[in-house]
Amino acid sequence: MTDPGKGKYAVIGLGSFGSTVALELERLGNEVLGVDQNEEAVNAIADRLAHVVITNVREERNLQELGLVDYDAVVVAIGENLESNILCTIALKQMGVKQVWVKAVTASHHRVLNKLGADRIIHPEHEMGEYVAQALNYPYVLDYIPLGNDYFVVEIEATEAIAGRTVTDLDLESQYDVRFVALKHGRQPMYEEATGVTLAEGMRLVLVGPLSGLRRFGRSL
Repeated sequence: MTDPGKGKYAVIGLGSFGSTVALELERLGNEVLGVDQNEEAVNAIADRLAHVVITNVREERNLQELGLVDYDAVVVAIGENLESNILCTIALKQMGVKQVWVKAVTASHHRVLNKLGADRIIHPEHEMGEYVAQALNYPYVLDYIPLGNDYFVVEIEATEAIAGRTVTDLDLESQYDVRFVALKHGRQPMYEEATGVTLAEGMRLVLVGPLSGLRRFGRSL
């Protein structure tokens, strides 16, 4: 893979999900090719995405002509037509594309894609639903990344309950089994040197630890 922010990616299927992925990848400085067999879908994004192509993505020959084997990853974002989604995935895997990420619609669709060897299977609606539920359940958690085995990296907003204290005062490791990573305030995050900074409401703490410990700390907010 090339360095983050300087990759070469293709997104097949330019509906709402695919268009969002393509535009964000390009915004991050990548070279991005948007592909769809629907002319209207391509025209809708053509003035915002540098490279777009209209082609029948069910045909391996058409995909080969796009040179997708040379791309760092291809995202199959087709959701409305499962047959096209599956045929496109098969073709990409047979061609030897380095990384094939595929949007799944149902659990059975997920199982099929898994058997086809998709490198990553995405459930955008499910994943966003989980994200919204977590945000509602823990309103002070601004963002989180699951690390597996119930460990998470979380970004938490400092509240009145901890304002005026320092990270050292919070005694995170012994009280909650949680480790401090960084303090975000202003443009640049602060790391070890931030443990003595007096916290104010609105500052953001980046923490890592088990869900049980993070929940206990969350309740203290």
